[in-house]
Amino acid sequence: MKIIIGSDHAGYQLKSEIIEYLKRSTGIEIADMGTGSLASVDYPDQAVAVAEKVVADTVAHSGSKVLGILICGTGIGICIAANKVPGIRAANCHNKFTAQMTREHNDANILVLGAKVVTTEVAKEMVEVFLKTNYAGDRHQQRIQKITDIEEKYSIK
Repeated sequence: MKIIIGSDHAGYQLKSEIIEYLKRSTGIEIADMGTGSLASVDYPDQAVAVAEKVVADTVAHSGSKVLGILICGTGIGICIAANKVPGIRAANCHNKFTAQMTREHNDANILVLGAKVVTTEVAKEMVEVFLKTNYAGDRHQQRIQKITDIEEKYSIK
């Protein structure tokens, strides 16, 4: 499994703690796309860097799971920006239930967290659930296809 992670300055501390948490797990490759400090950065830059790498690495590593984690102050802005990248289904989650459902029902490939919204412990719990939950498919696939169809309809070619 490969995890692509990034944050803006507001999410930097939580990102660092999640990376340390993930390093304790075996079989997880981590790619940190920044930021590397508390200095102010624009969250769309980190969102696009992570989202593009998730899409590219998913294609390059077909067969192995590639997921992303993005963090900003609320999770809202970075989630909006990430979802502009074709092939991304980023979800701003607030608890274990939403993290599980977005993987299981929406086949989300990026978990988005708000560092000012959730505690570090809740964030770690969500990461664990997000990484362990598989997409259920079946009746949900028709809905995912509709999302893909919308994305394709409005993509600039």
